Amino acid sequence: MGSVPGVAILGAGIFTTSQYLPILSKQSSTAPILKAIWSRSKDAAENAASLVAKFFPDVVAKWGEDGLIQILEDSSIHAVAIVLPAQVQLEYVQRALKSGKHVLQEKPIGPTLSDVRDVLSYHSGMGSQAPVWAVAENYRFEPGLIEAARLVKSIGDMMSFEVIVELPMNSSNPYYSSAWRRDVGFKGGFVLDGGVHFVAGLRLITGCEVTQVSAIARHVDPLLPSPDNVSALLQLENECAGVLVMSYSCTARKVSWRVLGSKGTVEAVRDQKDGSHGYLVTFYPLGGTVLSKFFPFSGVENELKAFVGDVSQIVYEGKTAEDADKRSNVIEAYHDVAVIEAMLKSSNNKGFPVHVDRYEKEI
Repeated sequence: MGSVPGVAILGAGIFTTSQYLPILSKQSSTAPILKAIWSRSKDAAENAASLVAKFFPDVVAKWGEDGLIQILEDSSIHAVAIVLPAQVQLEYVQRALKSGKHVLQEKPIGPTLSDVRDVLSYHSGMGSQAPVWAVAENYRFEPGLIEAARLVKSIGDMMSFEVIVELPMNSSNPYYSSAWRRDVGFKGGFVLDGGVHFVAGLRLITGCEVTQVSAIARHVDPLLPSPDNVSALLQLENECAGVLVMSYSCTARKVSWRVLGSKGTVEAVRDQKDGSHGYLVTFYPLGGTVLSKFFPFSGVENELKAFVGDVSQIVYEGKTAEDADKRSNVIEAYHDVAVIEAMLKSSNNKGFPVHVDRYEKEI
């Protein structure tokens, strides 16, 4: 097992128990060695550790400040996955980086760009020996969206696009009652937390950065944090314009990206087939045969594999963070948040166009 890194998970909430632990357990023979699961509460940490004890018999539960220090000082733990509320993640990211741990944190990278820039500066200042700091944006690892991005390259001049996000957020959703997403200090609520996914999908599929937005956000459902609806006009760096419409107070469900070009159209729609959820990707070529293919979801699994592979190569093969998978690069995650932040700023100014912030410095 000398080439398999040791990993700890910080956070024992819904996403850890429903995604990370099942994926790691399914691949326990090839997965990293899960050394510890930490939570601020003893009960949560012990419950999460019990779920994977069969697959990782040496995993231990840690909690509180003392447990965190023990993890950060443990030389057998090479990396940590941070799955905590967005308001506090950056604090733990910086502590982990300072201790020399490689970090995979859940999206969004931070509650505001200002908060993110402070830690980006710290990480950049660590130089060439800095640990990997990756952000888990599984949409950049979804085979269906990757295929859509490949097809878009063959549609000629990009003329327009539309992103439709209809996701009813009600009591049947496990994240509905999540306290941190409802915190008044977390500006954007589900629009920020979920919206970065759909911006990431747009940036991936079009292969372009968003440069300017004009948006109107509304608060319709009093049981949801504000805002719960956004309609935006977006301009890309190639001067193509399109729309993004996002609703969490809706009743129907639909998630899709559609890009129109002079030689064809590409569409990726969330769908299911044979009991599997995923994306149905359809190519409508000019004067040709319509082609459709279904791709089951595997983004979370793929991003975890990529991170563990990067850490393994650094720890055992002399690679550096510069060699890590660019899809999880913190700058990518920064630009996802930048688009959402620009939308909210535009709405606060009655839809006045806002330029999207760019972080130019490479790390």
